Amino acid sequence: SPPQPPRACDDYWSEFRHCKSLKNCFHHYYTYGTSPSCQQWKEDFHNCREWEKHRATESKEALQRSERNRVAEQRKFTPVWELRQSPPRDWHMPLNQEKPQDS
Repeated sequence: SPPQPPRACDDYWSEFRHCKSLKNCFHHYYTYGTSPSCQQWKEDFHNCREWEKHRATESKEALQRSERNRVAEQRKFTPVWELRQSPPRDWHMPLNQEKPQDS
């Protein structure tokens, strides 16, 4: 069977509709002070359809490039919590309920 797009084409359209929603626009503006850019979701939807219908190589490459960019963008952010390599030495001791633990 021929290779399939990374996601169902309808997923790109759903992401585009969510991006354009009033709730998301308000949240994005409140958080970042700008309106969200939703055009890439729309282009990805179009490229996905072209890939599915016509096996268009350019559309396939554009969609794969967009997905790689999206993954790279997500990896830019460092985790909020530092991951432990092992449990704390006193993990088996009861918690001290009287005073708050140091953070």
